Amino acid sequence: MKSLLVLVITLAVSGCSPSEPTDTVASLIANPERLRDLRKQCKLDRAKLGDELCNMVADATRKRFMGDGTVPYTQQLAQ
Repeated sequence: MKSLLVLVITLAVSGCSPSEPTDTVASLIANPERLRDLRKQCKLDRAKLGDELCNMVADATRKRFMGDGTVPYTQQLAQ
């Protein structure tokens, strides 16, 4: 009886899945409206959204602003 109860609880919990789609840094960079909305939500209630999502939002914001780190030119120093 106890093992049946454990089995039922395990199946019930494993059937749960998050209702919102999973965001990635790349998907947030590609969707500036979603990024802007999530930035506002992270400012208002970071605990509700979670550190993982808010850190991805911050990383996507940084990458949109700073780029990928490559530059199209090489600076020449005067000798």
